[in-house]
Amino acid sequence: MENSLELRSILGKFATGVTVVTSGRETPCGMTANSFTSVSLDPPLILVCVTRSAAIYKTILDTGSFAISILSADQAHLGRYFADHSRPRGETEFRAVDWSPGPATGAPVLLGSLAWLECELANSYDGGDHEIFLGSVLASGHGPEYDALLYFRGGFHQPPFAKPQKIVKPQESREPA
Repeated sequence: MENSLELRSILGKFATGVTVVTSGRETPCGMTANSFTSVSLDPPLILVCVTRSAAIYKTILDTGSFAISILSADQAHLGRYFADHSRPRGETEFRAVDWSPGPATGAPVLLGSLAWLECELANSYDGGDHEIFLGSVLASGHGPEYDALLYFRGGFHQPPFAKPQKIVKPQESREPA
């Protein structure tokens, strides 16, 4: 078995989107997460993995809900902010952030995000040093069509959005027999 630094380096070669997970109405908290994925369209389910030492871990369990904001390329500062363990906590955590309460849970939805989802906690599972939260989507929306913020090899990247190109199917070559 490889050590955790080697494994982290290997897993870092998989590019992911960047999200901010939020929870709580009265005193909301947030966390940057790239361990997020869709699970099912019918019923609508997503999952996010949260380290058990994060403040948001207990808040999600206590409130039974959370929101996910999918960050755009120009929101790298928010990804860094919510990943910074020295950021303000408690009622001041969201003072420097543009957000609005989600319509279903009241959890913060970050303005300018590519998309957002609000979820009721459907279940949680042991994932080693993380908890795997399965969320039932209650509400969702999207912002303008901006480029996505990606996380790759331990850093944020902002690849330019490219229009899809027409894929040309190669002609089968037929050699004379």
